[in-house]
Amino acid sequence: MAVQFNHTIVSAREPRASAEFLADLLGLPAPTRYGPFQVVALTNGVSLDFYPATGTVRSQHYAFLVSEEEFDQIFARIQDRGLMWWADPGHQRPREHNTNDGGRGLYWSDPDGHNMEIITRPYGG
Repeated sequence: MAVQFNHTIVSAREPRASAEFLADLLGLPAPTRYGPFQVVALTNGVSLDFYPATGTVRSQHYAFLVSEEEFDQIFARIQDRGLMWWADPGHQRPREHNTNDGGRGLYWSDPDGHNMEIITRPYGG
């Protein structure tokens, strides 16, 4: 079997709310419950499994490769919700998107401070 990425656990103070936030912004189906997890299934078979945090949530980075059309739809939802976005992972270029590798990309923070990113082209491509 070829090695494939299957899932990751995302710490969240309110797993259901954080999972719903992400699924809604990305235009994905509502999260499902699996034991203590709120599971956001991506279209490539990978899932983000939101889990109740114990203590401080350490910010992590999650990047999603999307089509140009999906980028526009997600960006519209980010704007509709009044969320802040940046062109860079250090959040130094507010209200901009980047054009790295000939695509488009932007970052925003989820309710727990995780650094979320959408890109239309893989980096280094």
